[in-house]
Amino acid sequence: MDRTASGEDVVLALHTYEAAAKERLPGPVWDFFAGGSGTESMLTAGRDALDRIRLRPRCLVDVSRCDPGTELLGARLAAPLGIAPMAYHRLAHPEGEVATARAAGDAGALLTVSMFASRTLEDIAAAATGPLWLQLYWLRRRDLMADLIRRAEAAGFRALVLTVDAPRVAFRPRDAANGFAVPSGIRAVNLAAEVMAASHGSRAGESAIARHSAEQFDSSVTWDDLAWLHEVSSLPLVLKGVLTGDDARLAVEHGVSGLVVSNHGGRQLDFARSAPDCLTEVVDAVAGGCRVVLDGGIRYGADIAKALCLGADAVMIGRPALWGLAHSGTEGVTGVLRLLMGEFEEVMALMGAPTVADFGRSGIATP
Repeated sequence: MDRTASGEDVVLALHTYEAAAKERLPGPVWDFFAGGSGTESMLTAGRDALDRIRLRPRCLVDVSRCDPGTELLGARLAAPLGIAPMAYHRLAHPEGEVATARAAGDAGALLTVSMFASRTLEDIAAAATGPLWLQLYWLRRRDLMADLIRRAEAAGFRALVLTVDAPRVAFRPRDAANGFAVPSGIRAVNLAAEVMAASHGSRAGESAIARHSAEQFDSSVTWDDLAWLHEVSSLPLVLKGVLTGDDARLAVEHGVSGLVVSNHGGRQLDFARSAPDCLTEVVDAVAGGCRVVLDGGIRYGADIAKALCLGADAVMIGRPALWGLAHSGTEGVTGVLRLLMGEFEEVMALMGAPTVADFGRSGIATP
C-alpha cells in the first residue's frame, strides 16, 4: 500500500489485494479460494507459462491515442477483460455478487455469474451496468437448469457458460483437511435449499463441495446433450474448460459461440497442460468459428497483451476479483479491474499497438 500526496491510500499491485484478503478471511475460506486439486501443481502452471512469453514491441507507431475497447458476443467492453465465474462471493464480502457486479459495470468489464452465486440473479442484474453471463454446471435435474436459464434471460443476461471440465469436483486437499462446508448463513440462493443441502454439512476429512457435486452433477452428459441447451435458450452458448483442439472443433460443430480455455483455477485435473499453453491449439482449431477467452494466471496488464497475441479475444480473472472484494467490496474489485486495464493500456502504447486488433503472434516470442 502506498499513499498519494494528499495522504490517500492507493494500491499499486495485485499482491496488495491478495495479502489483505488472506489476512481478513477465515483460514478455511482462504483455503477454499486459494487451494488447488491433488498436488496443487496447477496453481502456478498458468503463471509459469505466461512468464515464459516475451513481448516483441514495434517502434515509431502513432500511439498518441490507444483504445483498449473491444466487443465480445455483442457486448462492448472497456478492455478485453472479464471476471470468471466463482461461487459464493458472500464468503468474501457481505454484499457478495452485487458488489462484484457493480464494480464490473463501473470498470466496463464482463461478469460471469456462477449458478452457485450467493445473491439472486435478479439482485445482481439490478446492480449491474455491464454485461452479465450465467455459468452452469450440468445438474441431474434439468428442470432446475431450465428455470435458472429462464430467470437469467428475463434479467438480461447475455450468454450461458457451461463448465465442462468438472463432471465431478476433484480432490482438493485443503478443503478435505478443513472439512470445508459452506457456512449456514451463506447459500446458493438461486437453487432450492434441498438441492444444496449437502454443501453445508461439515465432516472431518471431507469436502462438502465435493460431496455435493457427486450427489447433484450429471457426469453422463455428452456433446449430444448440448442440443437440449440450444432448445431451452436462444442465448449464445460458451463452453468453459476446453483445452484441446479436438474438443474445440467439436464445440464449433455443435453450435457453440465461445470457448473459455481454462484449468478451473488449478482446481480440477492435476498435471494438465496449462491454459496459456493450450491457447494457440484451441484458436487454430476453431479457425474463427467462435470466440476464445483465456482464463488462467492473469495477474498483469501484460498478460492480457500476451493472450491477445496468442489469439484470444479476451481474458478472465478469478481469484484477484475475490481479493479485491475481500479488501473493500465494490471499490476493491473496481480497483483490481482498473489496475489491470491501466497496465494493459500502457503495454499497448509501449508495444506500438494502439488497438486490440493490432496484437498478433508476431508480437510475442516463446522459448
